[in-house]
Amino acid sequence: MKLYLALILLLPLCGGLFNALVGRRLPRRLGEAVACAVIWGAFACAVLAFLQFTTPVKIEYASWLSDFDFKAPIALYLDQLSLSLTLMITFVCGLIHLYSIGYMKDDPSYARYFALLNIFVFAMLTLILAENLPLLYLGWEGVGFCSYALIGFWYTEEKNATAGRKAFIVTRIGDTAFGIAMIWMFQLFGTVSITELNTMGFLMPAGVVTALGILLLIGAAGKSAQLPLSVWLPDAMAGPTPVSAQIHAATMVTAGVYLLARMFPLIGVSPTAQAAIALTGGVTAFYAATCACAQRDLKRILAYSTISQIGYMVLGVGAGALTASTFHLLTHAFFKALLFLGAGCVITALHHQQDIFGMGGLKKELPKVYWPFLAGALCLAGFPGSGGFFSKDAILAAVFERGGPLYGGLFSLGLLTALLTSFYTFRMLFVVFHGASAPLSHQAAPDSHQGMVNDNRSVSGVEPVMTLTLIPLALLGLLGGLLNLPAWLGSHGLLSSFLGSIPGFSPAEHISSMTEIMLQIAAATACIIGLGLARSRYIGQRRATSLATESGAAPAGIRFLQSGWMLDDLYRVIFIRPFVSLSRLLWKGIDEAAIDGSLDGLARLTARLGGLPAGWSTGRVATSLLAIAGGMMVILGYLVWSMVS
Repeated sequence: MKLYLALILLLPLCGGLFNALVGRRLPRRLGEAVACAVIWGAFACAVLAFLQFTTPVKIEYASWLSDFDFKAPIALYLDQLSLSLTLMITFVCGLIHLYSIGYMKDDPSYARYFALLNIFVFAMLTLILAENLPLLYLGWEGVGFCSYALIGFWYTEEKNATAGRKAFIVTRIGDTAFGIAMIWMFQLFGTVSITELNTMGFLMPAGVVTALGILLLIGAAGKSAQLPLSVWLPDAMAGPTPVSAQIHAATMVTAGVYLLARMFPLIGVSPTAQAAIALTGGVTAFYAATCACAQRDLKRILAYSTISQIGYMVLGVGAGALTASTFHLLTHAFFKALLFLGAGCVITALHHQQDIFGMGGLKKELPKVYWPFLAGALCLAGFPGSGGFFSKDAILAAVFERGGPLYGGLFSLGLLTALLTSFYTFRMLFVVFHGASAPLSHQAAPDSHQGMVNDNRSVSGVEPVMTLTLIPLALLGLLGGLLNLPAWLGSHGLLSSFLGSIPGFSPAEHISSMTEIMLQIAAATACIIGLGLARSRYIGQRRATSLATESGAAPAGIRFLQSGWMLDDLYRVIFIRPFVSLSRLLWKGIDEAAIDGSLDGLARLTARLGGLPAGWSTGRVATSLLAIAGGMMVILGYLVWSMVS
């Protein structure tokens, strides 16, 4: 087991270093092969670790940070949760690496791309497997750096570099809160070991635990793009589409959910912290779903969808349904990677066109993309029988079971969000793949590194490796419900049984089968209503009218949703403009006017005083004699005064 865990981390790290150092000097195929092989090697080691796993193990490899009573060794912890996520991360990222071979085949910076992609996986696996908070924080910052570098991968265009900087800066807010919580926990408990901290929550007053929970929630909100720190993720679409798939499905945004779930035995003793987590997740899920209903960029629809689905997971954690949240995290990884990779196939086939109103009729032209994409759409919409249906319903059922005004309201909000999710998902599907093909227009939104496209639409072929990777993801998404079927279907819940021994994951008393069936009927009804609304608007006679209306000048309400409830403008008013004004005051008013002005004035005064004696240096003999005589008179006068006194 010790060897397997070491290889799970070292293989992606070595692959990244290999491409970073010598990838450009070697044949392209060799660099691509190494980048893919190390991820699949890590997956193989994860499978072997799974086969040998019996009980949670802590393995210490070396001393790292040690000073007086502070100790943070390089120690890994493998339990059911970290093992499940390690299997998912290595498998999904392995498919994304294979897909990238086709997607990036014409990009000259392939070595930098694959190096960053490998290191991204290494950082995420470090985060998942870390036994102590400093090592987890190292992986936490690693995924932040890699996301910054990959979002701004095509940095020669300013908007791409700006998107990378925005992601880096916004997530630093959450990272700062997480760092404060980590230091505070060491000061309170005298340890940074996660397993030890999770047994000490009862030692502290509820207010202290609540404050720690809020700090960790802010950290999770930054990484997982939850309100109010969600503004970076829609702009993160500036990077290559496989990067978007990796960020949204298997890495980065799931880190916040993992942190809350991992530390739940500590922070979960505070009902206030739980309520704050649940409220953040529920409101974020609804907010992002409304925004996705109005987007016209294919990748931005999926980006807001990710924010919404992560909101469901956070809501589940706040409700104490850690198994349900993990269940949805796993199924979401499969179908969201599928949707992003399918979107990448569409964008590639349409020469990097991303505006859905420049698409249409692609079902016949891209059948190998359509059918897997349909499977992903069914999962995202929570269509009955799909993996997304069972995992999302498990969260809603747990929230409903908590009861009370808060959780009752969050359940209703979650059900409404499910309806909106179905609507925007099938809106995307119907506009892109159904109906007649639409010519590209001046309103197209091309992929950022390609420039504008021609008005005459043409659909090119897609690399076979890109379409082949969609098939396993489609199967896993559709069949993902088998991981944790509800009890009324005669299942004991594989995932519930596997995770049940982890502190905080043990299932509470299960709701009755009749109640669960009624809740699933309600969720299925919401999905069908959303499907019906989308079909009535984008299929048939109303399609042309709807597309013409939405592709033209949007009304104020639609612009409000397209701008993400104008959160960027709110940040600009509250933070950016005051900061700019204060900076200008300090620069112009204090630095230049006061400090530089006083120093420059003193220099000018000194120069003028120094110029006074220079006025006597005229070069005339008479002036020099007069000066000598004056000096002698002063000396004689001083001597006479001294003798008299």
